[in-house]
Amino acid sequence: MQEPRKEDNRPKRRHIFLRIDSWIDSTVWNAGFRLAEWWEETTIFFRRFRVRGWKRALFEVLGETATWGTAGSVLMLALALPAFEETKGNWRAQSDFAVTFLDRYGNEIGHRGIIHEDSAPIDELPDHLIKAVLATEDRRFFDHWGIDFLGLARAMTENARAGGVVQGGSTLTQQLAKNLFLSNERTIERKIKEAFLAVWLECNLSKKEILRLYLDRAYMGGGTFGAAAAAQFYFGKAITDINLAESAMLAGLFKAPARYAPHVNLPAARGRANEVLTNMVQGGLMTEGQVIAARLNPATVIDRAQVKAPDFFLDWAFDEAQRIAAPFAQHSLIVRTTIDMGLQQAAEDSVESSLRQYGESYKVKQGAVVMVENGGSVRAMVGGRDYGESQFNRATRALRQPGSSFKVYTYAAAMEKGMTPETVVVDAPITWRGWSPQNYARKYAGRVTLMNALARSINTVPVRLAKDKLGTEIIAATAKKMGVETPIRTDKTMPLGTSEVTVLDQATAYAVFPAGGLQSRRHGISQILNYDGDILYDFGRDAPPAQRVLSEQATLSMNRILTQIPVMGTARRAALDKGIVTGGKTGTTQAYRDAWFIGFTGDYTTAVWFGNDDYTSTDEMTGGSLPAMTFKRLMDYAEQGIEHRAIPGIDNPLPDATKEPAAVADAKPDENALPPLVRPRSLSAEVTRLLKAIGATFEKASPLKAPEKNSGRVAVLETPTNNSPERVTANATSN
Repeated sequence: MQEPRKEDNRPKRRHIFLRIDSWIDSTVWNAGFRLAEWWEETTIFFRRFRVRGWKRALFEVLGETATWGTAGSVLMLALALPAFEETKGNWRAQSDFAVTFLDRYGNEIGHRGIIHEDSAPIDELPDHLIKAVLATEDRRFFDHWGIDFLGLARAMTENARAGGVVQGGSTLTQQLAKNLFLSNERTIERKIKEAFLAVWLECNLSKKEILRLYLDRAYMGGGTFGAAAAAQFYFGKAITDINLAESAMLAGLFKAPARYAPHVNLPAARGRANEVLTNMVQGGLMTEGQVIAARLNPATVIDRAQVKAPDFFLDWAFDEAQRIAAPFAQHSLIVRTTIDMGLQQAAEDSVESSLRQYGESYKVKQGAVVMVENGGSVRAMVGGRDYGESQFNRATRALRQPGSSFKVYTYAAAMEKGMTPETVVVDAPITWRGWSPQNYARKYAGRVTLMNALARSINTVPVRLAKDKLGTEIIAATAKKMGVETPIRTDKTMPLGTSEVTVLDQATAYAVFPAGGLQSRRHGISQILNYDGDILYDFGRDAPPAQRVLSEQATLSMNRILTQIPVMGTARRAALDKGIVTGGKTGTTQAYRDAWFIGFTGDYTTAVWFGNDDYTSTDEMTGGSLPAMTFKRLMDYAEQGIEHRAIPGIDNPLPDATKEPAAVADAKPDENALPPLVRPRSLSAEVTRLLKAIGATFEKASPLKAPEKNSGRVAVLETPTNNSPERVTANATSN
């Protein structure tokens, strides 16, 4: 039988394809027809609900409300998520610790945490104290759910009448949310978080618990936290024994503890207490007859020496102590810190005098300083101008752009790649990924050495190094190795300092240079003891040894460059007296929002920042102006009366104590310089060596047993270190 040819199957295939095409056409048509029928039926059905006239307007409003309500709910959820992230940690942990802090010499300087024996339950507190607090801070506390819209409207009305802010709209719960989870930054983001967290607290705690936490956690001036500690500090009484006049004075402290602290300004404190009594009468919580005795017999306070506690430092050290002591079974601790109260007072005076003298002309309101002794001990920390006005620590928590002070990480990475200060690069226009950075004066120098490029703070050179030689990832890794803990963005603008850092970060990283390329091992706690005198933690014993983060060649090259900047570069106002060699770098950010100087000697590294909390521009303040002058004033004081150490790689780095350098002696005084700080006394090198020998003897002795808790001053022997410059300062004790 003959096999059929392939050509005979073609009509059959065409028939199959025609059937498929017909089926697709009919299916699509039927689907469309049925959809049209369904739509018509649906339209007819919903016509039954069509309304006209005023009913239609009502339904339109309801429909728009539902639409915008849904959108608002999604937006509210998006805003609430960052706030609720703050509650993930153990936010009650502060109540687990009671810490007494000592300075480096063993003098008591403050407390942090809640001392449970001193804190009393709400039911045991005097009724007039609760009424005084509620009448002044939140009269509708028991009626609202975290946010008091009626109170907010009343405050806005009163402020409009007065033409300024005379009343606050924050509830007591909102204030607690800020104290527990947030900072004092005046930003919209913080206020949004505060509102959501207030509602969260109301959902998770009772009113009594909220009030108890508020009374235990609020800053009350004089370095005290909580009403119980304040009653003991100001009146020498337990919180359960205070009278109405004393309750009114304590309630008046919540608004502005620095301004109304009775041991600093008793007349202002009594005037504020009188306002509190008036609030109690106006709020219907007491009658005028009940408060008249308190008006006629205002509270008296214990005479306290007006010695400031280093509160910004203590807040940071308390966080460090909790982190270190978390594994310990005992949480009532004595912590010996590294702070030197003489240097701390000098740092505070330097910032305050700078702002008083130049703050108005430069339009700058805030500053921060961190001083690290070469070896890692934090000797001074200033987190802002006034702790009583704002407890936000600008030294450890404020993220600010470092400007040109960030360039050292680019140059350090270049030195690690084998470049030297004499390596020649081109200062010329450059474009990288569509971005064309310009120099400060809009001029270009052509071929320059790396030393001149950094000393003159040329912008195109670090960008060229990042583009052609390094890459931003290597620069970020170098900064991280040197001690910058803040996450660093690696975008194209990063070499010019657009990625935010903290003042503490900068001090830590720059301290690597005088340490010879080793980690600076920044720390604020040298020992932690229990009340039996047992040493639970010792930095010299328990901390890991310093690791090398920069090669010796790179470190020596960077030191050669950085010590020229106060001589021929942008930081001439930072050059110290008496020939003490200084290295460092200035930094100024876009629109003059931030001004920095981070510098070092063979003994100390100090980072100085000035700016405004609301990020407004200063009046053309640069890092070589107020920050450099503040650095010089502080460091001239710090370098008095100590045995100086050399900066690695610098020839003839130590000053001749018997002869004033000619360059300094003949120099014309800077008319804009800040007045110098003068040490009350200093030690000669021979006396210093003798004291070191005595300290070595004490080091071998058994530690002294600490006195019982709450017995006053606690003395703990300091373990001298070979790289710690010794000094004698007047160290006052703060209760």
